[in-house]
Amino acid sequence: MTWVPLLLTDPSPCLRYLVLTELLDYSEEEEEVQELSEMRELDPLVANLFKLQKPNGSWDSFDLSRVTSSANLQLTSMALQRLGYFGFDSSCPVVQRGAEYLFSKQQEDGSWPIPGKKELTDEEYGYQMMPVQTAIPLLGLVMCEYANDKRSEKAFEWIMQQRLKDGAWPVGLSAGNYGGIAGYRRLAHSRWGCRSNTTAVLSCLAYHPKLRKSEEAKRALDLVLGTDSKLRTNLGFMIARIIGLEKSIGVITYMAKFDISHILDLCRRVGATQDDDRVSDLIEFVKMEQGKYGLWENLRYPQVTRWLTFDLLRSLSKIEVNKDWISFEPKTPFKAYFEKIRRF
Repeated sequence: MTWVPLLLTDPSPCLRYLVLTELLDYSEEEEEVQELSEMRELDPLVANLFKLQKPNGSWDSFDLSRVTSSANLQLTSMALQRLGYFGFDSSCPVVQRGAEYLFSKQQEDGSWPIPGKKELTDEEYGYQMMPVQTAIPLLGLVMCEYANDKRSEKAFEWIMQQRLKDGAWPVGLSAGNYGGIAGYRRLAHSRWGCRSNTTAVLSCLAYHPKLRKSEEAKRALDLVLGTDSKLRTNLGFMIARIIGLEKSIGVITYMAKFDISHILDLCRRVGATQDDDRVSDLIEFVKMEQGKYGLWENLRYPQVTRWLTFDLLRSLSKIEVNKDWISFEPKTPFKAYFEKIRRF
């Protein structure tokens, strides 16, 4: 038995639609694809979002994750990320209202405000600027194909202004100083770069039709790939969050987990190839974890397994070899925290 019948018998019309169009290359004109396209709005993963959208276009709760929060910007972005992942775009009225809500909160300089004190941890409180403050709402917009909107372009301009000289993005600025980087968010070859902030910005760049192939995106991915981490428990974390099983919490820590499925998706979008030893190592690790029925199990949520399988198969089928990907970073053993040398 292979993954094909297992994925195509999944109860979610959204998943079946994606399998046909992105794995099996069915045309949008195919009768089955058109039928599934119309059925997507009946998918509980979508129907719940439609019901929970507030009159102003925002969301403050998700049914599946049972999240209730005053952090409407972040949850609204997560709602758009889910819809964008499923293939909904600006032609959908629900997406339009959500996007306009996010744009209504955008500041004059193109950024979005830092969340209020209630949404921040002690570690996050006191920053006047964090790149992730804009990357989180922007990601929802670009996943729904608002990347070329002038307001999104202004947000990208603001984000680029926060970029460090080494190509990473910092945790933020507090009293004019770069914030310290906790070990689990370190980048192997950057003094002040934060992996969580850099990954969040990179995710936005990866959905931009032009910037995804830019030197800025390639450099950011090159730095992120320096994290030689293969935690099996993190595999599929981003998919679980998109479909509402993992809570959308954290600001600085929003992209702190090193999820290999997410990294491989960034590789296919930006253009990293299997000629890079770090990419080929991730691919080899993933292939070794594939089950006997062709599926990749999510260890925390079994219901994510087929979604994770689709996502990995899509990445593996589109990461190429012998293309113009050049890495400037050596393969380096990575440790989040170093052992302290004893004085005596």
